[in-house]
This record gives sequence, structure tokens and C-alpha cells, in this order.
Amino acid sequence: MNAILLKFKEVLSSVLPITALVLILNFTFSPMDATLMARFIWGSLAVILGLTIFLLSVDIGIIPLGELLGTSLVKSNRLWIVLISGLILGFFITVAEPSLLVLAKQISIINMGKISSITILIFVSLGMGIMLSLGFLRIFYNVPLYKILIGIFLLIFVLALYTTREFLAIAFDSSASATGILVVPFILSLSAGVSRLKKDSKASEKDSFGLVAITSTGAILSVMILNLLSKSSGPSTAELNVEASNAEPVIHSFTNILPDILRESFIAIFPLFIILLVLHQVSLKLDKKTMLKFMVGFVFALVGLFLFLLGVQAGFMDIGATIGHNLALLDNQLLILVFGFVLGCVTILAEPSVYILTHQIENVTSGYVKKKAVLVALVLGVGLAVALSVIRILTPEIQLWHYLLPGYLICMMMMFFIPKLFIGIAFDAGSVATGPMSATFILAFIQGAAQAYEGADLMRDGFGMLATIAMTSILTLGALGAVYKIKSKPKGVEEKDVV
Repeated sequence: MNAILLKFKEVLSSVLPITALVLILNFTFSPMDATLMARFIWGSLAVILGLTIFLLSVDIGIIPLGELLGTSLVKSNRLWIVLISGLILGFFITVAEPSLLVLAKQISIINMGKISSITILIFVSLGMGIMLSLGFLRIFYNVPLYKILIGIFLLIFVLALYTTREFLAIAFDSSASATGILVVPFILSLSAGVSRLKKDSKASEKDSFGLVAITSTGAILSVMILNLLSKSSGPSTAELNVEASNAEPVIHSFTNILPDILRESFIAIFPLFIILLVLHQVSLKLDKKTMLKFMVGFVFALVGLFLFLLGVQAGFMDIGATIGHNLALLDNQLLILVFGFVLGCVTILAEPSVYILTHQIENVTSGYVKKKAVLVALVLGVGLAVALSVIRILTPEIQLWHYLLPGYLICMMMMFFIPKLFIGIAFDAGSVATGPMSATFILAFIQGAAQAYEGADLMRDGFGMLATIAMTSILTLGALGAVYKIKSKPKGVEEKDVV
């Protein structure tokens, strides 16, 4: 009971700031339809309840399963089994990621079906599976994380030269959304299970992070390759119908999407359930009590994920688009810029994967890296990213690569100066900061603003925000690593002890 209350308080303190911010806007700069506000209130309640249940399920089922899988792969002592398992696990977990499902639908709708959601899902999931296998290889052969990441991003920069502006935004956004509420806890626990069997505790600590970052680059590379294969100059753009979504009755907005949400939730959890059954029969032979605990965890995950996605899609997306649309029509650049920053700061606190990562960071480092310090760095990074995305809408001359190229160059240079432990933490944080709340509420806000602001383009400027969040989160966590390094020197702590 104490665990439930603790999770509930944690979630409540995360979601309430968003609710308060929307209510303040409703009575000041952006008055909204009463029906839309009612949907948002009910959606908030569903998000709070669903997120509480889901986070409990992560502790009960998903994280223990990932650690068991990681340990089993190492014990097999066969490289081909590890590589094939990485490809299969990466593919099926990614194709079921709710955040990616949401983004793929948005891409398909806005470009009028020229890029189907199925195509995005298959290419991104395949890329994630391949890079998950590469991440396993890195751990097994003790290859430094910074060398792998530098090589991958150099390849990304080369492919970016041949990628259209629209596909560049989609590529980085796909990477960000693919590391969401399901993929992140599973890969983090998988990484912890693989790394724990190392005799060197410091090497094990470092290898507990970085696998999410390596895996997420597979989404970027796969969408860029899709662009090259399609030989497309850029998809056409449809318009968002904000007025129609506002007019939909409260009850209908929830009941109309119930079948889709239930199906997506079931598809997201079912692969993990099958993996557990196969692993149980082949090698683990778990006792009845342990199996029952896993079953309860998966039931909680299904219920929690269903309520969370229902609240987000029925209550958050439309109001996010409406707020962005209304603020852009006011033609007050400072107002929408400030609100974008504040929106980013409060929304990141409601991302489930962020809490999973920060808890693991504190546990793996035995409290050396504090959860609150990581959260503050992420809050500032995401707030800055949303503000930068608003600037890109207000100034059409600024392109996405104007942010990403120098940003990631700085990220790569930081690898040579910050503690090695923080390299994995920073890049993993960049991936987890873009979960379902960012992929729905903030992305809808940016797209609503892009549609309303004269001179902006919905396809070109409506995407890329998730990519910017991932980059700025890496930068702020890297800066946190530099602070820790500076603070450790007066105490006589050598970097080798930190990393």
C-alpha cells in the first residue's frame, strides 16, 4: 500500500503542474471550449491513474523480466544467439511502442498517407533491432561508448546531406518517440542484466547506460535510408482540423478511440508476455510464486497503459494543438516563446520513462548521482528545446539542422571531457525525455502553432521538436557531468573512481 501511495503522490505532483498551466491559459490568453476543457480534466484523471498503475507494473514485471533476459543472454555464451535475440527483441518491442504508434499516425495523417504508418513502424523497428544487437556487442567486447557514438553520428551526419528537410525531422523525431514508455524500461533493465555479470563493478556501472542511446540511433538511420529508397522530395501536407476536434462531445471523444487504445495497449504488452512464457519453458523454470508476480505485473501494465494512452489521446492532444493555435494567432512572439519554455519544463515531469531512468541512475551509482540533479537538468533541457522549436516556427529561415549539427558536435566533444559514466547517462536521458507526453501534448502544441503562424509549414516546422528535446537533454546532462567532475576534484576524488 505504501508503494502505491508513493507512486500516486509522485505522479500527482508531475501531472498537476500541466493541469494548472492549461487552466491558467484558459482564463487568460487562450480561452477554450467548455467541452474541450472537460475532456482535458477527465483525461488528466485517466493519466494520473494510468501512470500510477503502469509505474507499479514496471517494478513488478517489466524491469525484472529485462534483467532475467539480459542475464540469460550472457549465460548462453553464444554470440549468434545474443545478436539474433537483440534483433528480435528490438524489433518487436519497438513496433509495440505507444509513442511511436502515435507519431507514425500523425505523420501519415499530415502527409495524406504518402508515408504510411506501417512503413514507418517497420523501418524504425528494424533499425532499432539492428542497433540493439550492436549495443550488445559493445558491452561484450568492452568497446568504449564514446567511440561507438562518434562513429554512428558521423554516419548520420553524412546521410543527413542526402536527406530532405521533412525526412530529417521525421528521422530524429522517430528516434525520440521510439524510446518511450515501453522500450526504455525494458532496454534499461536488459542492459543492467547484461552488465551485472561483469567482474569489474565500475565497468558494469558504466555499461548499465548507453544501450538506449545506441539503439535509438537505429531509428534515425532507418528513416534516412527510407528517404533514399523512396527518392521523395518531401511529402505533401494536410491541415489539422482544430475546430472539429473541439466540437466533439466529451463521451464520444473517449468511446470512439477505446477499441484502438485497447488494441495498442494489448499489442504493446503481448510480446513481453510471450517472451516470458518462452524463457520460462526453455531456461528459467520459474516457480509458481514468481510467475504469478510477473502475471500481475503484466496485467497492471496493460491496465495502466490503456488508461494513460486514453487520457493522453482523448484529453491532451487536442488541447495542446488548440493552445498552440490560439497563441500563434495572438501574434505575441514573446508570449508563445515563454509559454513554450514553461510547457516543456512541466511536461517532462510527467514522462514515465524519466522517473524510471532517474531511479536507475541513483540506484546504479549508489546515490552518487542524485535523482533531483538529473531531473533539474532535464527540465531545463526540455524547456529550452520547446523554446527553440517555437523560434524555428517564428523564423522560417532557421532550419532543424541549424540546431542539430552544432548541438551534436558539442555533444561529441563533451565526451572527451566529462566522466565516462555521464556519457551513457546523458545520451540515454536524451532518448527518454521524449515519451508519450512529449509525442502528444507538446508536439500537438508545436503543430497547432505551425499551422496558425503565417510563413510556417506544418510538415517542415511541425516536426523536429522531439529531435531538439533529445539533443538539448544530452547537452544539459553533459553539463551536469562537468559539474560533478569539477566538484569531485576538491574532495580528492579521481575521475577513475567516478567512472
